[in-house]
Amino acid sequence: MTIRTKQFQLLTDAELAWELMTDVFTPDECNGPAAPFFEYALTSSWQDKTYLRLDRFWLDGDKPVGFLFYEDDPNRLHFVLRPGYEALAGEMIDYGETAFPAFGEPRELILNSGQRSLIQAAEARGYRAVDREEYKVFDFRTGKLDHPLPTGYRFVDPGRVDPLKAARCMWEGFNEGRGPFTGWEIPGTGPHELYQSVLGASSAPSPHATYERTVVIADENGDYVCFAGMWWVEKNKLAYLEPLCTVPEHRHKGLAAAALSQHDRLLRPLGARIMTGGVSDFYRRIGYRDAIMTLHFAKEPENALCDFGFPGTDLSRD
Repeated sequence: MTIRTKQFQLLTDAELAWELMTDVFTPDECNGPAAPFFEYALTSSWQDKTYLRLDRFWLDGDKPVGFLFYEDDPNRLHFVLRPGYEALAGEMIDYGETAFPAFGEPRELILNSGQRSLIQAAEARGYRAVDREEYKVFDFRTGKLDHPLPTGYRFVDPGRVDPLKAARCMWEGFNEGRGPFTGWEIPGTGPHELYQSVLGASSAPSPHATYERTVVIADENGDYVCFAGMWWVEKNKLAYLEPLCTVPEHRHKGLAAAALSQHDRLLRPLGARIMTGGVSDFYRRIGYRDAIMTLHFAKEPENALCDFGFPGTDLSRD
């Protein structure tokens, strides 16, 4: 096969990444992360855009078959590889090792447990698994979320979400202990910018975000107290949850469970199969059952964890 490479270009290549990531998506993400994982970071204010030019595609003709990128830290690399092109695994890792700045820290490759060719290529180059995370997922075909909305709360019409209220909810939900919301907590970033980065209320929103699928819960005073963003990927029948937060004073009342149950009610009729979650055991408690195992590889065998128990892969300390 004749393979060429292409460096990522911020203004033109979001669609190319989306094409590849939706083409190769599987519920266990054995070919790489789901498409919204990259685009959410790409259009968020917290991502350092300085090194995006180092992200790289591998193409067979015009067809994207591989993609190496970072989410937030350019020293923490993610990989997408189309089935049938496993021979590119080593080349992708070699490029990542040499192209991206390490800032004096160990290079980290973040791979899902099903990315076998990349794991083998990483191990052949001296990488070992040093950490793991289990992301829970919900399968619409085997379960149902039906948690009630607590008394005193209501769902907000997604078409009438107030951007400043949403910004306040997310500031308080994600920045506990950093003081009250005044509108300029992050240097150079006010409530409008906070809203832009999550809801796309700017002139250039995320190309594939489905802001109309957002579930927001308000209290009796009309303040927003729970926010559950949703990227609906029709091609993959995927409900990609991002972000989810609850204001601290309203936690442990069942609001997040009620928000995800609302997503179940709205997306199930569309044919949704999988809804993503996170690492918290909260998801398992409310009805999520399966998990995506994400492994962190680094060239630090002295810190490597003991065998995680994945068949066919030696993740034990030498």
